[in-house]
Amino acid sequence: MARKDQGTRPMTGFGDPIFAPEQAPADKRTPKGKIAAKTRAYSDYWRGGGVDRAKLAEALSPLPDSAEELRAVAVKLGAPQSDVHLGKNATETNVKRSPLADYRVVYFATHGLIAGDVQGLGEPSLALTLPKEPSDLDDGLLTASEVAQLKLNADWVVLSACNTAAGDKPGAEALSGLARAFFYAGARALLVSHWRIDSKAAARLTTSTFDVMKSDQTVGRAEAVRRAMIAYLNDSSDVWNAYPAFWGPFSLVGEGMAR
Repeated sequence: MARKDQGTRPMTGFGDPIFAPEQAPADKRTPKGKIAAKTRAYSDYWRGGGVDRAKLAEALSPLPDSAEELRAVAVKLGAPQSDVHLGKNATETNVKRSPLADYRVVYFATHGLIAGDVQGLGEPSLALTLPKEPSDLDDGLLTASEVAQLKLNADWVVLSACNTAAGDKPGAEALSGLARAFFYAGARALLVSHWRIDSKAAARLTTSTFDVMKSDQTVGRAEAVRRAMIAYLNDSSDVWNAYPAFWGPFSLVGEGMAR
């Protein structure tokens, strides 16, 4: 159930990670999707005990629009921009060392890697800024087992990355991998996705959802997400707003109004 802890901070977020300094700017509507070479063995991205930056960066496209997404959500929730960690600050080290239990919303806007989509990938992961020298604390990938060890007290965890709810394989569980790990860590609800997503759509749906709950405190989480989707669908300013690929990937896991 949602809580109303008076002392909690509104939101912290991590996004626009740096995979390689020499990467060209991405298109503004680059979706947060799977890595480019799905058939490449996961071991091909590693050199010795660390990440082969050149090969992994080749497969992971930069996501500058995810920075806009996080800043927009932070403004809506009244969070200071200092709680938004972008670029070189969007590291696994900062995630693990941040006082995550102090935040009502914890938001990740990056690529998601799901076991099975990449050959040999043992755990689903969130891709963060790749360190120059990988270590046990920070190798650039926040895995499900590492997520489960985080200490959260969040009403919402937003995973604005592809396939964080389930893979596309037959029989895949509706709630698996990263999503399950965040519940172990202490999240009370997750806004997750089932396929490649657009950052602008994610920002719009997320902020609209929070607006609905702020204006009507009797509305539950799932109803707030539903109203946000309907508003998106009914916006006739752009014919593409009716296309399900923009608003359809998102799923709310964890209902319950504030006690």
